[in-house]
Amino acid sequence: MTIKPLIILPDPLLRQASKPVEQIDTEIQRLADDMLETMYDAPGIGLAAIQIGVPRRLLVIDVAREGEEKKPLVFINPEIVASSDERSVYEEGCLSIPDYYAEVERPARVTVKHLDRNGKEQLTEADGLLATCVQHEIDHLNGVLFIDHISRLKREMVIKKFTKAAKAKAL
Repeated sequence: MTIKPLIILPDPLLRQASKPVEQIDTEIQRLADDMLETMYDAPGIGLAAIQIGVPRRLLVIDVAREGEEKKPLVFINPEIVASSDERSVYEEGCLSIPDYYAEVERPARVTVKHLDRNGKEQLTEADGLLATCVQHEIDHLNGVLFIDHISRLKREMVIKKFTKAAKAKAL
């Protein structure tokens, strides 16, 4: 398994919609393993393939708490098929927007149809942190960032900060 470099805001790749995975083969399984390794190393609880520069509809999640046994989840071609009217608010962060956190309101529960790492169709019922995380990562697959769910003023400040940092790094 290989730890991959993360794509950081304002990289335009983060705004690109990802394409469906056509075939689940050893290459896709290796990508999922590399993504898990990258996510654990960061450390984070979710990672979409686009965040390591691969525009495919693949994401990995592990919301196990520190000290608990790892519970890695692989979602291939995930699609939210149902969401609750009830809402919940979590403070979200993102490996592609390091050290920035904001409260985001999303549906409290979702049902996600997806393929697992072996190509078997799954229906995952998620609530709590898992529901928030899976929605956050599916947003990535659609070119949407969690900062798109906060006020325009705050979003513009974050983008400006990261653009400035990227320019300084490029010098």
